[in-house]
Amino acid sequence: MEKNGISRRSFIKTGGLALGAGLAGSGQAFAADETPRTLQVWSCGGLAEAFIPANRLFEEKNNASIAYTGAFAGALGKSLLGGSAQTEVFAPRVLDLAKKLKAQGKMLFFEPLCFTRYVVAVPKGNPAGISTVEDMGKAGVRTVLIPDASPPGGAASMAVLKKAGVLDQAMKNAVTLGDCVQTAVTDLVSGKGDAAVIEERITRLPEFEGRLETLPIPEALIPPPPVPFTIGVMTWAKDRDLADAFVHFILSETGQACFEKAGFIPARSEEGRRLAATYGVTAS
Repeated sequence: MEKNGISRRSFIKTGGLALGAGLAGSGQAFAADETPRTLQVWSCGGLAEAFIPANRLFEEKNNASIAYTGAFAGALGKSLLGGSAQTEVFAPRVLDLAKKLKAQGKMLFFEPLCFTRYVVAVPKGNPAGISTVEDMGKAGVRTVLIPDASPPGGAASMAVLKKAGVLDQAMKNAVTLGDCVQTAVTDLVSGKGDAAVIEERITRLPEFEGRLETLPIPEALIPPPPVPFTIGVMTWAKDRDLADAFVHFILSETGQACFEKAGFIPARSEEGRRLAATYGVTAS
């Protein structure tokens, strides 16, 4: 099983023809009698749960087909930075990757897309009475840890525990030490463990939704790099109007609602704008 579960290992393609006139707020409408336009979109695999419905909405309202790939952003980024790989729109995790692609002239522009939120997840009913992340270091608390999950998931969760001063004890308390987020969280849902540090988006996956409760983690304990996601148009975009319209739609109220539903903080929300200023995520 690949690290970080379904969204990390997915290679997903969706396509379709428009049903009618253009989408209000998408920035561009495409006539139904034109040849369907195709756009290649890559993203960090963690965003797949948001992009899949957003892509469908865009396709249903425009004469276009989205060829979508959601995979480990580090691998995608490496192939774009140093290899011969090409895509037309890219939504990476970690702001530095977008900046490097822009500096190399491979990304025309990027904008803030959304932000992830790390939480302490506990089984429904919180049987161990967990109230803070520090409780994961208490004797008798059964922790579910994923130190070997592909970056940044595993490293980020360990960094949170380290900053909270409970990493060593949380490791001793571990009933699960895994390399796959979804598998580890299954142990939490089943009641094998009492608490885990994960992204809130994981709790919104169909197999876990409604089966976990979450507790906030102070922002000061969360390492900045994994938090922001951006989206940008690449220099290889064959249909610049379509690429621009897609990005405009993803950043519209309708598009951003898909990311909020999937457990992200939309960049265009009040909290998203605060985080953009905090982490220095500006359109470039």
